[in-house]
This record gives sequence, structure tokens and C-alpha cells, in this order.
Amino acid sequence: MKKYRNTLFYLGVTGGFTALIYWIVKEGKQLEGKETIIHTEGSGDSWQEFLTSMIHNVQDPLAILLAQIIMIILVARLFGWIFKKIGQPSVIGEIIAGIALGPSLLGLYFPEFFHALFPANSLENLKFLSQIGLILFMFVIGMELDIKVLKNRAKEAVVISHASIVIPFALGIGLAYFVYNRFAPEGVKFLSFSLFMGIAMSITAFPVLARIVQERGMHKTKLGAIAITCAAADDITAWCLLAVVIAIVKAGTFESSMYIILLAALYVIMMIYLVKPFLKRIGDLYGSKDSLSKPVVAIFFLLLIISSYATELIGIHALFGAFMMGAIMPDVPKFRTVFISKVEDVSVILLLPLFFVFTGLRTEIGLINEPYLWKVTGFIILVAVAGKFFGSALAAKFVGQSWRNSLIIGALMNTRGLMELIVLNIGLALGVLTSEVFTMMVIMALVTTFMTGPALDLINYIFKTTDITDHDEETDQSKYRVLISFGNNEKGKSLLRLAHSLVKKQKETCNITALHLSLSDEMHTFNIEDKEKSSFSPIMKEAVVLKQEITPIFKATLDVESEIIDIANQGDYDLLLVGLGKSIFEGTILGKVIGFTSRIINPERLLDKFTGKEGLFANSPFDERTRQIVTRVKLPLGVLIDKDLKEVNQVFVPIFCSEDSFLIDYAQKLIYNNNTSVTFLDMKGHMESNFVIASAIGSLKQKFPANVILNNESILQNEFLEKQNLMMVSLDSWKDLLDASSEWLSGVPSVLIIKP
Repeated sequence: MKKYRNTLFYLGVTGGFTALIYWIVKEGKQLEGKETIIHTEGSGDSWQEFLTSMIHNVQDPLAILLAQIIMIILVARLFGWIFKKIGQPSVIGEIIAGIALGPSLLGLYFPEFFHALFPANSLENLKFLSQIGLILFMFVIGMELDIKVLKNRAKEAVVISHASIVIPFALGIGLAYFVYNRFAPEGVKFLSFSLFMGIAMSITAFPVLARIVQERGMHKTKLGAIAITCAAADDITAWCLLAVVIAIVKAGTFESSMYIILLAALYVIMMIYLVKPFLKRIGDLYGSKDSLSKPVVAIFFLLLIISSYATELIGIHALFGAFMMGAIMPDVPKFRTVFISKVEDVSVILLLPLFFVFTGLRTEIGLINEPYLWKVTGFIILVAVAGKFFGSALAAKFVGQSWRNSLIIGALMNTRGLMELIVLNIGLALGVLTSEVFTMMVIMALVTTFMTGPALDLINYIFKTTDITDHDEETDQSKYRVLISFGNNEKGKSLLRLAHSLVKKQKETCNITALHLSLSDEMHTFNIEDKEKSSFSPIMKEAVVLKQEITPIFKATLDVESEIIDIANQGDYDLLLVGLGKSIFEGTILGKVIGFTSRIINPERLLDKFTGKEGLFANSPFDERTRQIVTRVKLPLGVLIDKDLKEVNQVFVPIFCSEDSFLIDYAQKLIYNNNTSVTFLDMKGHMESNFVIASAIGSLKQKFPANVILNNESILQNEFLEKQNLMMVSLDSWKDLLDASSEWLSGVPSVLIIKP
């Protein structure tokens, strides 16, 4: 009876109270008046009521906003991925996604859908939500600035940075002189219009520049450090100038704006001398902790909102307050990293694309509908490039940089990106820019950001050099070179133990390189060195234990798998070892749906599907990253399915076909270098029938009789598997094993899958 007690109690309580509810409702009907509205029953009326209800739900402001967010995130991520694949910053793709969802594309070709998705009365909600995203984003930008770097390289950076502002600023004002009568909004004074044109020409996108420097491996070079320092100084100066310009525009004259500027100066003094020491005290108390308590986080967010509110009231825009709050955050890398991780994902992935689309809704490419207007747009781009690119390059040359370095600094400083859009949106909101000028300037921002990568490649081609100088070294072609690529420390140590077992006695003629890549979206200039040290510390300790020298390579990138493939293919390595990640498409119905969707939006997977290559991974646990590496790497590759590999003393090698003969070479390396005991398993009689395999294994057994054991698959029992450290198998044979669903697979130790 005890067994059914809970069930009986559940049925009794739910059944009894359900009956009570029914009785009360039935009795309550008698309380209704005589003139009660009677609903006619009928399938037609009910269906009509349902449809009316659904239409009402769809048109609800919250439903519209949620639909907009879903569409925006999907399209922004798709365009960002496409542009990342063609070597451009993903932010360019996201900006173009915003334009594509606006009247320039979606509204032009699908007007009904466009007006249903973005009705005019819903844009205010989108605007304010995007502004919250911008406030959080500018807070992150302020935190990313490393003020210490400015102090260390202040002389060169200030000269280059201020030259890269004043030259395009002057050219922008000169441009305003020629276009004022035709393009300035009615009633806007020349001073306001020209100042906004000047500041729009002189801005640099610090976040995009920092990402490009990191992705190209320039962050450790003097050139990369100078570029980042110049961009940081440029950001601070430009935002201070923008605050002054906004003050002048709102006041109408420079004299009237002095009150706003004085209030802004008082605000800055209070932030530096009152708020900053208070924040430093909190940073000293909590900077060593891995996480922050909710009251501490609440203090910082409250101060962020107060700072933004103060600058909005003063009249220099809330974004300046957010930027200032980020810049005075405690100078503790760990503290800033924790805070950025809390803010960045929400602001960059969720809210910032809303700003891109809001900008796209304001950008009407159709307004530029005459050859004359396109000529003006081209002239704006020419003036922007001449002022920023050549202005920065000439200043860099003047302070002693080579022509190559000067031109690279110019190309990087010409990157405008998202920061330009923020300035342009402020100008449009203040009524200083017309929709025509706004559209022209958005096109200029896209072109100048898009040209950065190709310009750097062209400069390097002309001067016959590359960006990466940290890891260039003369390679000995006679050496056996192993590259291990690890994502987390435990897998990295297992891969190092495996690589060490392959070369232990041949250290003079072998080389092991350890590669760790970090997503540059998670990397910031102030913590990149600490990140590198922490990433390699466990691997270096393991290398000391093994007495194995390794060459570390650390790099930030937005495309981890492509970077691994490029480094492996171009680095003259003999073997690449990678760990296996876990697929997000594994084990659930939703995962399979996402996996299917990924084939549609991923051209590489779609191509593999049609060419039959994806069949190799039909039943495998390979994650998408490993799948890409396996299909695109041109050198021998080993994929380790790690089950805490501590040593490589007992290894078994199943031979399924004649093509598995290459595994004998790796077995020989393990036997010679690590004194490993290797058991060869004849799965289909190939060790007897195939002369090449039989003679190779026979020769190996004759040379190392104590280390080579021959057997067949009947030995694959739990007792045997428990004694083994590693199974070594070819990629094709691994596929056959999975297709056969062999029962003994569940008991295997770590597995090294090798593609020759």
C-alpha cells in the first residue's frame, strides 16, 4: 500500500478539488443577470474568434518587438558569418544586415512584410532598446581602453592620433563648405553642420581596429602596440570633441555652449577625483575574486546609469557618460574581464544588432538616385580616406616610422565601423544631418572599414612582408614537426603527453609546437598577456614534468577552425594533433533541428552534403570545428577522443583494411620513443592475406619482439580493454566501427583517430 500512497493522495487531492471548482462555477452561473451576452456556438464563429485573437496577439507591441529581435539576430549572425568567411570584420556584415532589413532592400522588394515586421509605431521601442545596447557597449569600450598603454607610448601616439583627427576634421569642415547649401537641413547653422561633418570624418573604430590587430597576430609587435595606442588616444579625444560639438549644436552658438562645456568639465572632474577612487577601493577589495556578488555588480550598474543620465541632462549625450564610466573602472584586468563577460554578450549579440537595424531603417540607399549624388558620395569617401589614411600615415612617418609601418597605421586608423554609425545617428537625431547625407556617410563608413583588410594585404604584398613576426623562425626541413592545438588545459596536457610519446628519444630532430587560439570577441587589449600566460601555464608545467621543450603560439581570432587549418597547412608540420569537442547537435531533437538548420546557412556543410564528404561524419561524435579541420587540413591529422590519457604504455591498433598500413609507422614511433607495448588486432584477416601489412608488422616484431603482440578481435573483452591506454585507428575504419555499432566500443580507452 505504501507503494501507491503518493499516487492515491495525488489523485484524491487533484480530483477532489477539480470537482469542487466545477461545482462552484456551476453554482456561480445562477448569480449572472438575465441580460447576459449569449455567444452563439458554431465552428465558424469559434474559428473566427480564434483567428481574431491570434491577429490581436501578433499585433501586440511586445509580440512585434520579439519578432523583430528574432529576425534581427538571425540575419545579423548570418551576414556576420558570411563577412567573417571573406576576411572582413563580422561587424561589417551586421551593419549590412541592418541595411538589408531596412527600406533599402526588404522594404523595397517585400513592402508588405517589411511594414508588418517594422510598423511605424513600433520603431520607438526598437530605438530605446538599441540605445540601452549602445550604452552597455560604450561602457565596454571604455573598459577596453588600457590607459597604461597611453602613458608608455604617449609621445608617438599623441602626435599620430591628434594628426589623424585634426587633418580629417579640417577636410570635413572644408567639405561642409561645398555641400552646405545643397545638403544641410533647413534652419541648421553652418557651424553645427560643419562640426558634425568634421567629427564624422575624424572618428576611428577602436574595437574593430583592436580586433584586426589581434587577428593578424600584430598585438605583440611594436607596430601593433602603436596602432592600438593611437586608436585609444583617438577614441578619447574624438569623444571629448563630440561632447563639445553636441554642446555647441544644442546651444546654437559657441558662446552659449560654454555653460554646457563647463558643466561637462565639472562632471569629468567629479568622475576622476570622486568616483574613480571609490571604484578603485571596490576593485582592491574584490579584484582577486573569480566572481562578483550581486550588490557589487548593482553598484557599478547604478553608477553607469547615473553617469549616462548625468551627461544626457548636461546635454552631451548619455553615451559619453557610459564611455567615461568604463574608462575609470578599476585598473584590475581580472576585474574588468569579469565585468565585460557580464555585459558584452548581452550588448553585442542581443542589443547591438538592434542598433544596426535601427540605423538600416534610417538608411535609404534609394535616396541616392542620381549620378550627381553618387559623385558626391564618392567625393565624401575620397576626402575621408585622404584625411584619415594619409593624415595618419604622414604623421607616423614624421615621428620615425618606416613607410610600410606608416601606411599600415594609416590603413588601420582609417577603420571607422560602428563608432562612425553612432556619431551619424546622433547627428541625424539632432537634426544636423539630412537623410541623404546620413545615407552617404553610412556608405562611407562601410567602404572605409571594408577596405582595411585588403589595404593591409596590399601593403604587405608591396613590401613583401607579413603581419606576423612573433613566431617566424627558420625551420629545419629534416625535423619531424608536431603541432598540437588545444582548447582547454586538460585536453592540451593529454595531447602533449601523446606528442611527447611519439618523439621522446628524438628531441634533437623533432619539434613540438603548442597552439592555443582565443576568440577575439573574448579578448581585450588590457588582458591579452595575462590570458596568454594563464592559457599556457598548465601546458608549460606539464612540459617541465615531461622534460619536453615546446614552442607556444597564442593568437586571437574570430574563426578558430580556419585559423588552425591555415597555420597547420602553411607551417610545414608533419602531424597535427587536435582534441575532440562535443557537438551541440548531439543527443536531442532540438539539437538535430539546429544541426539541420546549420547545413542550410553554412555553405561549406551544404557543399559537403552534395559531394558526399559529410558521410564521413554521419554517426561520429565530431563537433563542427573538428569536422571542418578533418576535411580541410592537408597534412596527417590525429583527433584524440580523450578519456584522461595519462600515459601511452599500452596501445592496441585494429587493422580493418589494407589502407590501415600507415598506422604501423605511428606504432613504430611509439615503440621506439616510448617503449610502448602495441597489440595489433587482425579484424578481417588482412594481417595474413596482405603482404605489405604482414611484412611490416613482421619486421617490427622481429626488431621489437617484447613490444609487438598479434591477436584478433576475439580479445576485445573488458579485461583487455581496461589494461589499454589508447586505441589507434584510421578515420575510415572509425567510420566502419560506428556504422557497425560494435558493442566493445563503449569500453575503449582514449582513441586516436588518424587521417593520413
